[in-house]
Amino acid sequence: MALYKKGHALSGLKAKLPKLEVLPNQFKGYTIKIIIPEYTSLCPRTGLPDAGTVTIEYEPDKSFVELKSLKLYILGYRSIGIFYENAVNRILRDFVKAVRPRWALVRGEFNPRGGITSIVEAKYRKPQR
Repeated sequence: MALYKKGHALSGLKAKLPKLEVLPNQFKGYTIKIIIPEYTSLCPRTGLPDAGTVTIEYEPDKSFVELKSLKLYILGYRSIGIFYENAVNRILRDFVKAVRPRWALVRGEFNPRGGITSIVEAKYRKPQR
């Protein structure tokens, strides 16, 4: 097994992924929950596949995510070496940058590895004016 190095921690954070597209929102005050049960990526340390369910919940403001672009974006992780924690935070970062929601929550529930199940959550709330 490869020794843990700083490069492992940074792995996947700048990898090129498909662009998230948005559509104009016509309504206010509702939430969208998207469940992606087939998330996969690679462990940057071992190269072994990681899998789990990623859930994105958010309140749209002026736009909402186009689902086909989200699917292609998530599929882009299949060949990237990235830790769970980085993946969840990167998904949130990229999602907020593209969609600009009022608030968003990304939750990753990853399949057991070595008898341990990991659940990682990252949250965003739009600053008040």
